[in-house]
Amino acid sequence: MKKWLSPALLIIAFLLAAIAHYAHWNPILQFVIAAIAVIFVAGFLGRATESVAHYAGQRLGGFLNATFGNAAELIIAIFLIKEGLYDMVKASLTGSIIGNLLLVLGASLFAGGMKYKVQNYNVSLAGLSGSLMIVAVISLFVPAVFLNTHSITEGEADTLSLVVAGILILAYLAWLLFSMITHKDYLSDVTDNEDQQLAHEHEPAWSRGRSILYLVLATVMVAFVSEWLVDTLEVFTTRFGLSELFVGAFLVAIIGNAAEHSAAIMLAMKNKIGASVEIAVGSSLQIALFVAPVLIFVSYFTGDTMDIVFSTIELVAIAVSVFIAKSITQDGSTNWYEGLMLLVVYAMLGVSFFLV
Repeated sequence: MKKWLSPALLIIAFLLAAIAHYAHWNPILQFVIAAIAVIFVAGFLGRATESVAHYAGQRLGGFLNATFGNAAELIIAIFLIKEGLYDMVKASLTGSIIGNLLLVLGASLFAGGMKYKVQNYNVSLAGLSGSLMIVAVISLFVPAVFLNTHSITEGEADTLSLVVAGILILAYLAWLLFSMITHKDYLSDVTDNEDQQLAHEHEPAWSRGRSILYLVLATVMVAFVSEWLVDTLEVFTTRFGLSELFVGAFLVAIIGNAAEHSAAIMLAMKNKIGASVEIAVGSSLQIALFVAPVLIFVSYFTGDTMDIVFSTIELVAIAVSVFIAKSITQDGSTNWYEGLMLLVVYAMLGVSFFLV
């Protein structure tokens, strides 16, 4: 009975969200149902990712989770670009970065630290990931400074945005080559042996083929539910008087990051902290170095280029998140209090964005 209960609730929640959307139920009711569906779908994606990670290894498993989790955010952002809502796109990108670095990573370190006193992972990987995030911050600061000081025109800012976007995509592809191929062993996780022992004790419920199939299926379901939820945001935010910045940076980002939330926390509680860090930090890197640049090119081909110039508030939020996340992760070991510190910073930023 218990075996079939979770899949049944998942299917019911997804179908109910679909019916509410296509039958045009009350928008607030649609929002609540879709939010509940996201929780179940994210849990499904988390289980699929954990199963894939068992066969592919922690690093590749974490990368796959970040990629599939960000697919939903990319789809949501493309819909927003088609509507010309560039400010909300930038806010959602900001929220995705700070959400992964503070909320996802913080919750994972806290949950894992409550079960294990200290958890360790590859310190070289942590250092390189932190340095890459600083590169991403620099790429956002440079266009903003040059435009706001009137050193370049808005047209030149669009050109600079396209050039920077191209450079970031190349940098991200080089990082994948470095981390997954040329220096794979150098960046392997320090707990791999322990995880293999744990894996034999708790064999995954699905085969390799079924795990991959479920991972793809769960990602598609997340994309659909996320889109249905976004469709209700305008009415929801108007009804409750929320700002576009807060909605993009927190509501949309939390919804888009739902997959990473569940997977990273579950892996941390199984003492697979390396995979959790890979999911949280890797997802932020992917957003900053790949998803955001791709969206710049998508907007260019739609006829109206979205520049890469973020607001001062967004830049400060990203810089603060990168600074505290790098400070905490650079030593290669974590505990529950470090996770709590990340959550505290996220809460402060959340209140600040809410009051804007």
